[in-house]
This record gives sequence, C-alpha cells and structure tokens, in this order.
Amino acid sequence: MKVTILGTGTSQGIPVIACHCKVCNSNNPKDKRLRVSVLIEIDDQKIIIDTGPDFRQQMLRENVQDVNAILFTHQHKDHVAGMDDIRAFNHNSKKDMDIYCTAEVEEALIREFPYVFSSYRYPGVPEVKIHNIVNKPFEINGVKITPIEGLHYKLPVLGFRIKDFVYFTDVNFISKKEKEKMKGVKVIVIDALRRKPHISHFTLDQAVELLEELKPKKGFLTHISHYMGSHDEVNKELPDFIKLAYDGQQIKF
Repeated sequence: MKVTILGTGTSQGIPVIACHCKVCNSNNPKDKRLRVSVLIEIDDQKIIIDTGPDFRQQMLRENVQDVNAILFTHQHKDHVAGMDDIRAFNHNSKKDMDIYCTAEVEEALIREFPYVFSSYRYPGVPEVKIHNIVNKPFEINGVKITPIEGLHYKLPVLGFRIKDFVYFTDVNFISKKEKEKMKGVKVIVIDALRRKPHISHFTLDQAVELLEELKPKKGFLTHISHYMGSHDEVNKELPDFIKLAYDGQQIKF
C-alpha cells in the first residue's frame, strides 16, 4: 500500500488569506497546506478520500492519471468542493466515477452540484455513480473498506480503515466501540486542528492521547491550522512515532 497525503490544511488552508503570522509567512514548504485529502494505492486500485477546493491542483502536482473511486468523509465544502474536476477522469476512462458516501452526503452533493444530477445532461458535466454506504464494511473492486463513525461536533462523520491504514479527519469524538476498529493498524492519520480546545476538532494533545492509546507503529496529524505552529517546531515536541503530516508526503507499508 502507498498513501499520498494530498493536503493537510484546515478549511482555510495555509497560508490563510490576508494573514501575516509566522506560520503563514514561513518559507518551509511543509508549512504550505492545501485542504485535506489522501490518495490510497492498493491492489491496483487508486482511491481518493475527499475532493476539496484544491483537488485539481493536487491531482496535477502528483501527476495522477486515473482514479478508481472516491470516498467522502462528510459534506462540508472543504471536502467536496472539487468534485467537478473528476470530469478529466471521466474523459480518460470513458466511464462514470464511483463515489461512496452516506445518504446525507449524497443530498449535499445534489445541492452543491445540481447540474451533475439533473435530468437534462449538459455535455461535459461530471459523470458519477453514487454508492450509499452506512457504518458497515463494504468493498471497492475487492478492497475491503471499514467505516469508522465519529462526531464533528454534532455532525456524524466517517473515517475509514483499509487493511493496516486508518484515515480520520474532522472529528472530535470517537466512541469506545468505534475505536476498536482502529486497533492493530500500522498507520493512523488523524485530525489535530490546533493547541487550544475547539468545538469540532481534536486538539494536538487530544490527538496525541488517542494515538498513544491506539498504539499504531506510526501516527500522522492532519487538518492543521496556522494556530498550531510551524511544522518543524511542533514535530520537536511530539513522541517519536507521531509527526505532523505534510502535503505530498508518501507513506509506504
């Protein structure tokens, strides 16, 4: 399996528009963060989790030529806004894009992209095939996906386990039952917005505490805001097996 971290930033990304803080002015490329997304390559399949506003830029940067399926964690704009750009993959593959999401996310996609789902098919619009999922394991072309449910304040969201990898962003509560699904994996990528408490995201300390409880071989933090601090400075504070993720990072295992 190979995981490419496409973006690690919060909904505003880093640098934030009109901000002149130390992090936003940093020259370190690891402090430049697009909106969160990952590419998972496994068993000849390429699976994307979330298509945020920077999806086009991420696909071009990583030279992605084909995608087999897209998973959505939830319906917020910074996770779905780039769906229109799957048109290029439709053109190359000559087939619909398989999208896996809850019924609630599907409703949001219809609101955000009405022309995609209209009875009148305007030429060139994205072609999608929606597969509704619930909190039960399913397969994408033979690859087993195990959803993990959590809360983003009061909004139910899904993380996903694929073999020895877990990806879970935009979350601040995971029940004991759902945590059991995350145990025994090699790599966990988890939400950690900032140091101070937040109504809908894990803080740095909360994410570290969770990773120390679950004990993966490696833990990476994502959905990072400019309030967190610089990449290099924060990493010096973390346990050896935990690091801030960065855009373009590749994890192979």
